[in-house]
Amino acid sequence: MLLPVLVFAFASLVVAAVGMRLLAGRTGVLERRLQEVTGGRAQEDTEQPQFQALVRVLKRVGNKVPRSPAEMGKLRLRLVRAGFRGEEALPIFFGIRVAMAIGVFAFFATPLFLRPNIGFAVAGLGLGYVLPGVVLARLGARRQHRVRLSLADALDLLVVSVEAGLGLDQALMRVGEELEFAYPELAQELRLVNLELRAGKGRVEALRNLGERTGVEDLASLCTMLIQTDKFGTSVAQSLRVHSETLRTKRRQRAEEAAAKTGVKMVFPLVFCVFPSIFVVTIGPAAIKFVTVLFPVIDKQ
Repeated sequence: MLLPVLVFAFASLVVAAVGMRLLAGRTGVLERRLQEVTGGRAQEDTEQPQFQALVRVLKRVGNKVPRSPAEMGKLRLRLVRAGFRGEEALPIFFGIRVAMAIGVFAFFATPLFLRPNIGFAVAGLGLGYVLPGVVLARLGARRQHRVRLSLADALDLLVVSVEAGLGLDQALMRVGEELEFAYPELAQELRLVNLELRAGKGRVEALRNLGERTGVEDLASLCTMLIQTDKFGTSVAQSLRVHSETLRTKRRQRAEEAAAKTGVKMVFPLVFCVFPSIFVVTIGPAAIKFVTVLFPVIDKQ
């Protein structure tokens, strides 16, 4: 009886730690600036050792999980696209997956809150194993959406920087510095490009890595355009302007597509939520009157 209780407590701590981490990652730009000015980072540093023990335990569990090389490559790419680039991100993710699976299994298999049910416990074991992957995919999609929204402003700044006389490498560095607070995700990606260029990688390889690392189609097309511009020696500023107009046209088409889908998406809420209440208000009194008048007549006959 003691082992399931300990397992459930450990899984609860894991879920709480992940939730606090996700909430901390959603801190706004203004809050981050206030923390930097008022010294709020010092309080976070004092709380850091409390999570280090949990991270070490998850990493130790994740290192013992058997993995296939093909799955590791795909999962590492998903972690990178979600913003987790550390070497220990992969074992920590495996540790969270195992802890969630054991925790959900213990929740349904022990009589702490519900009556024990082996069928639900086995189903919960699979659900707990799959749920971290679903959350990771959701985090990656949200990060890609933020990067996609920041491309328009980044292209405008890039055009201005190139037309002002900066080279493409210096323009990318300048844009990354200017977008640090407004769009930290894209600024981080551009900073990685600059680091790769300083480390000796070619510009073509660095730009290809940028498109592959983010998984954003618009950014990948931008990188392809810059590679072709560099290869054929055409004007970078003119190419960026044309690509910026194309990008804005695609954004307008996406907005029009989303607006066209609104009518179809409203069908289900109207049918299942709005129409029943309207029917109750309009037809309800008549139905009640009909029942009160008709049933006595039927009983008399």
